[in-house]
Amino acid sequence: MRLLVAHTWDGVAAPADEQVTLALSWDDDALCIDVSAPLHGDPPPAVPPGPTPGLWEHEVVELFAVGQDGRYTEVELGPYGHHLVLRLDGVRQLRDQLHPLELAVERRDGRWSARARLAIPLLPPGPLRVNAYAIHGEGAQRRYLCHTPLPGPRPDFHQPDRFTALLGR
Repeated sequence: MRLLVAHTWDGVAAPADEQVTLALSWDDDALCIDVSAPLHGDPPPAVPPGPTPGLWEHEVVELFAVGQDGRYTEVELGPYGHHLVLRLDGVRQLRDQLHPLELAVERRDGRWSARARLAIPLLPPGPLRVNAYAIHGEGAQRRYLCHTPLPGPRPDFHQPDRFTALLGR
């Protein structure tokens, strides 16, 4: 399944040079997430690559996957090898975080790509619905993009009722 992050959070079309693609696939024990995104050059987190609290405050691509019981997993990937995996029992009800994630990142020619493998036990029971996001920029220039636009007066990615059915598995 391919997800194109091609709109601002509220549904305005994003320019082609700002769009992000996520390709999702299954292997025997993981959900594979392949990202292709423009590199905006935001400063990386001031910690070594790996599990990073607060990664959403940096340049990041995110995938949310919700199960039929309302629990969901949030996966955040950064262009410098930082990541964050959170599991939630409901909207903003953090269950646990900082799970390990297999992640390979490459930066080249103004773009970055990543391949992540999320262990199936970190996902909620299916069937799953998903949404994908990209965040970049600083201060007043901060941009919030998404696959499926979201209603509201400000960006709020925690709207699992707006997610798209995940094909397969």
